[in-house]
Amino acid sequence: MENNNSGINSSSIVNILTLRYDPNLKPNLPVKTWNDFKPNTHSLDINSIEESISSYIEKKIEHFNVKHVSIALSGGVDSTLVLSLIRKVKPDLNIQAVSIRFADSVDETNDAAKIAETFDAEHHVVHLENYLSELPKAISMIKMPFWDLHWYYVVKKSQSLSKVLISGDGGDELFGGYTFRYEKFLSLTSDSSTPKEKLLAYLDCHERDRVPDQENIFNHKSNFTWYHIHNHLLPFFDNELSRLEQVFLADYNGKLLYNFNPINTNIIKNFNMELLTPILNDNLLDIAPHIVTSEKYNPNTNLGKLPLRSILKKNKHEHLVGTQKLGFNVNTINLWEKHGKNLCKEFLSDARIVKDGWINNHWIKKHLDSPELDVKYVNKFFGILAFEVWYRLFITKEMDSNSTLD
Repeated sequence: MENNNSGINSSSIVNILTLRYDPNLKPNLPVKTWNDFKPNTHSLDINSIEESISSYIEKKIEHFNVKHVSIALSGGVDSTLVLSLIRKVKPDLNIQAVSIRFADSVDETNDAAKIAETFDAEHHVVHLENYLSELPKAISMIKMPFWDLHWYYVVKKSQSLSKVLISGDGGDELFGGYTFRYEKFLSLTSDSSTPKEKLLAYLDCHERDRVPDQENIFNHKSNFTWYHIHNHLLPFFDNELSRLEQVFLADYNGKLLYNFNPINTNIIKNFNMELLTPILNDNLLDIAPHIVTSEKYNPNTNLGKLPLRSILKKNKHEHLVGTQKLGFNVNTINLWEKHGKNLCKEFLSDARIVKDGWINNHWIKKHLDSPELDVKYVNKFFGILAFEVWYRLFITKEMDSNSTLD
């Protein structure tokens, strides 16, 4: 985020507020090229995938020599599979499962509770009335202006339960879990589409990440241009891969590398815990990208993560998960109406990022009082709020990390 002159890397601000990740970050996971996603001709071996995940779990738990572990349990395919395999390889391990219940949002914690009970894990639910309340504390840990930080609350709870936290991260990127994106992308493109047409369609599939007047958000210091955004994405779509393989490539080299994984790692370190990501083990990082698309995703049923579902089915656990992807999911419209709108009015009416030439005040005034703000704009305002909080923490240094947004 920082450079030697103003203290801010302008391209990082543009990336985060446009893509919701920053490729300027140094990733913890390996960057992949299109050659890494070329499909192989070998038949899929479900047993080897299960063994790879199980072996990682067993070795890591033995390495840390712990009798208690925590797991972030959303109730989806990834966390359910990982929990099932933890119990399979470590039948006597004490497992603490942590879920989040967001106020005024779809509540899947009852499903998570049943899953936890199935695998003899003690279940804990974190109730979040105001998801944004501890944003300053979370941002002070990650040192980046992101707002969607449910992981902070998962780790905060887990630290009192164990020293090791396990997640199901990576299932979506390695095994084709973003089905809502694939269906739309295929409808917007054809095999004859140009690389530029495909990258524009890919951006259209990220409805929460940008708004129609995206370029008007920024002021002169941000140096926003679509050229730099397109230039970053173009290599993912200018190659010999099929259309969906190109999407898999772009997804892997996006939020996973430059948002989820570095953020989760930073938060874990701040709470002095160890993070285990069994699906992101070295072996699967090598072999999973090469799995042919038809063995990851079924376009007829719009069902993804087929290998992981097959492992659940093989072990007679497929009934525990549904077909729709939700995971840890806050209803941003309700959050906006109850807390977000007032917080944005408070912080952005005298925003330092406006005064110092980063964000366009006209854009804020134009949309802030809209009676029915579209979810895209709500997400964008939350991103700008996070930028303002980050700015007051690290640039003007007028905000304390223990401040709360209530």
